[in-house]
Amino acid sequence: METIFAKLNAIQSALKAPKTQENKFGGYKYRKAEDILESVKPLLKANGCTLTCTDELILIGERYYIKATATITAIEDGSSVSTTAFAREELTKKGMDESQVTGASSSYARKYALNGLLCIDDTADSDTTNVGDSDKPEKTSGRKPRQTAPQATPAPEKNSGTPDMRNLLPGGPDYKKVVSLYAKGKLAKSGEDYRTVWSKMVNAGEDLLEVFDHDVATYRLENNIQPAF
Repeated sequence: METIFAKLNAIQSALKAPKTQENKFGGYKYRKAEDILESVKPLLKANGCTLTCTDELILIGERYYIKATATITAIEDGSSVSTTAFAREELTKKGMDESQVTGASSSYARKYALNGLLCIDDTADSDTTNVGDSDKPEKTSGRKPRQTAPQATPAPEKNSGTPDMRNLLPGGPDYKKVVSLYAKGKLAKSGEDYRTVWSKMVNAGEDLLEVFDHDVATYRLENNIQPAF
């Protein structure tokens, strides 16, 4: 009898979950939990398994988090494997009522629970900067490259109380600073939290805010920081 781990391995090896969604502002593609579920269903049937996703509301500090659990179960003997992921509920989100805010957090947490369970490689997913071909080595013709004068880089504004306007998208050094400041509960000179400051600066949409929240949660877990907001 094939074990649940053998079945899971077969599903992980065969699964292709392309990034069919596009963030036009950020210029990158990403996948939703629904995209993963659509891709995995035929593999579940072929391997005699079922997949379930459940949510649990957890209070950490003064904020609520959605704990999502993704579970694959072998139909033959009922053995199963699970993974979990967290997403924090926003106090408010423009254009959404309270139930929609919870639903958005659930969808985000489920996506990352599925990523972990199905071993989906997110090194180039929506949660990192999509650099396209910029990191591929440039082909050369054998001739010495033409020398050009170095371009001067403007120095960041000093004592502005806000991060440098450059490199604010995921993957940039200033983005990492904002994530760190917000995760630690710091406030900008304006009195606003750094998530609000950053979202205004980059005109962040829902997808980019989800990326930010995930990176903050990861930073807090890695540095053992309790949520301050």
